[in-house]
Amino acid sequence: MKRESELKIDFERVDKRIVKWMRKDGVFLLRLSLGIIFVWFGALKVIGTSPATELVAKTVYWVSPEWFVPFLGWWEVVIGLCLLWKPSIRLGIALMAVQMVGTFLPLILLPEVVYNGSFFYLTLEGQYIVKNLVIIAAGIVIG
Repeated sequence: MKRESELKIDFERVDKRIVKWMRKDGVFLLRLSLGIIFVWFGALKVIGTSPATELVAKTVYWVSPEWFVPFLGWWEVVIGLCLLWKPSIRLGIALMAVQMVGTFLPLILLPEVVYNGSFFYLTLEGQYIVKNLVIIAAGIVIG
């Protein structure tokens, strides 16, 4: 049976390998996953099956959702493809910055949809919007 000091040494060796792997591949995996998410969510808007369609239509009420939702979907697909193709990462992040501004509009324009009686109690739609803070942070890391 190994002594405590030997177990500690084994743990430290494994920990160093994991940290090395995370440092080596973490940003790539983040970029890959973010690219997939943008392509996937955008494609759902393009083909008319996105659960966010109604929220988009209510938020950007001054334009027709028949053309705007697919346009937004294609915008998101382009963001995802830019993130997946390394030479276009900066363009993807710029497009994502513009898109992210729009994602927070319902917090101001549709409080009855995103808050459940209080600023601190978010509806499912509100949670869907606020999680974009993580996407913004991921874009910063990738950039």
